[in-house]
Amino acid sequence: MFDDFYGLQARPFQLTPDPAFYFESATHRKALSYLGYGLAQGEGFVVITGEVGSGKSTLVAYLMATIDPSRMSAATVVTSALDGEEIVHVVAQAFGLQVAGHDKASALGAIEAYLHEEARAGRRCLLIVDEAQNLSIGALEELRMLSNFQLGSHPLLQTLLLGQPEFRDVLMESRQLEQLRQRVIAAHHLGAMQPKEVQSYIEHRMSCVGWSGNPSFDQRVFAEIYEATGGIPRRINQIVNRLLLLGAVDERTRIDGAMVHQVLDEMNDDGSLALVTRKPEAAQGVNEAPSDGDGSASGTSVSVDAPTAAFAEQPQAQVAQPANPDALDSAAATALIESALSDRDSRIAELQDAVIELAAAVDARDAAAQNGEAEQIADLQAQLSEVSDHAAKLEARLGEQERTLRHTLTMLIEWIESGEGQRAAA
Repeated sequence: MFDDFYGLQARPFQLTPDPAFYFESATHRKALSYLGYGLAQGEGFVVITGEVGSGKSTLVAYLMATIDPSRMSAATVVTSALDGEEIVHVVAQAFGLQVAGHDKASALGAIEAYLHEEARAGRRCLLIVDEAQNLSIGALEELRMLSNFQLGSHPLLQTLLLGQPEFRDVLMESRQLEQLRQRVIAAHHLGAMQPKEVQSYIEHRMSCVGWSGNPSFDQRVFAEIYEATGGIPRRINQIVNRLLLLGAVDERTRIDGAMVHQVLDEMNDDGSLALVTRKPEAAQGVNEAPSDGDGSASGTSVSVDAPTAAFAEQPQAQVAQPANPDALDSAAATALIESALSDRDSRIAELQDAVIELAAAVDARDAAAQNGEAEQIADLQAQLSEVSDHAAKLEARLGEQERTLRHTLTMLIEWIESGEGQRAAA
């Protein structure tokens, strides 16, 4: 109705995800960067979380619209409460596979065969799991097992998990998901838009359907919409839909603050206002760590915009990461980097010593072999194996340390770019 009245080509605030309406807010831009980085790795898990209506599905739809289908085969699963066996069959169906029988082994065999065929054809496979918070621990473990499929050393399946905030809590806190956490290579929590972005968002969607200034909007409208919705895109869509409908009914060419109040009152009367108004936590700001009620940060040890380290419990010498990067000062930031570099250097020195010891053991074994000293050869071979295992563990720890350092630096860069770091340094 209102699209005809205002001369629009379509409804600009539909609630279903449509990549044509993608709006790149600051938090969406950051999420897209993490998604791009994660997909470029071609393995493991990428995790995007966010409030209901924050734009997760639209973000992924936009990304997938840019991917060449001749190079990647993607399947999407929107989950209900599935157990381990059910998720395997649902994944097979999502890739278009017909599974003979209903046993899990047949479904797994069909999935593996399909992944091998796609790899030989030069295509990567991506599984997108929406509403991941509904999955059981067993189902998440089955998804991890699917990530084990390889062709030689080449991983065959990458998984993108989309979920509400509670899904992030499950990933971080469940001891049963330790192995899955270690395979999360990129993660981002999609926050709300900032107040100054609401006007651009509304005008962007209007322009996508041929808007030429009718209706116009009072500046106060955007502030009041943000106040009511907390900057969540779907909530904004619902309110602006009602505003445009009211404008068409009253034949208004300008949307003003009084109309916003009228719409909010009507939505309050019919019970729909509670579905779109901001929740208490939205007012805390998207970069604040949750509180336990005593002013201290809760169990999550990073801000909601922190990268993959949010899900990784780093083994051995951990780098102490701040509960909230905004709380850092320049001295703390310097100490954090120095600690990470010191730990890395100690790992390198220890690895170098192990390599020297390994080389000496090889030389001693070869000398014993030339002298025909069988018993000594056996002892040296056992020693060589032990030193080799130790070196391999040190190398793995060094790799973990390097990843931790990169994550720490990423957090500090984001902190500085946000302006907080510059103000703290000043």
